[in-house]
Amino acid sequence: MADTMQFDLVSPERRLASLAAKAVQIPGAEGDLTAMPDHSPMITTLRPGVLTVTGEDGAESKYAVIGGFAEINTGATTVLAEHAVPAEEMTAEVLEEFLSDAAAARDNASPEDLDALAKTAADIAALGNDLGLSVRANA
Repeated sequence: MADTMQFDLVSPERRLASLAAKAVQIPGAEGDLTAMPDHSPMITTLRPGVLTVTGEDGAESKYAVIGGFAEINTGATTVLAEHAVPAEEMTAEVLEEFLSDAAAARDNASPEDLDALAKTAADIAALGNDLGLSVRANA
């Protein structure tokens, strides 16, 4: 069994990480999960949340992710996020912008999409709380 796997995190704006990792904690839409070397292959969609990567030296890096998906296999985990920001770069203003966009989408949603978009807005507000940033939950 290998001790590390390749980890890559990219968003439309930039490549945020490419490194050997021991574990990747992923905020999955169907539930949080931890990918480790020799993980069974799978693909999952992401919910807004904090993605945590443990490097081969044991140091943790945290990223705020909103939307996208993760592909996990035995030797690598790749995360393609709609939006991703290193946690230390996330500001209340950026988070408010994401929350405002989610609230606008929710307010213009068809009835069948309303619950999913309301959950996305709530998840973004929870992401802010996880990062110690104050945001309006009902934007």
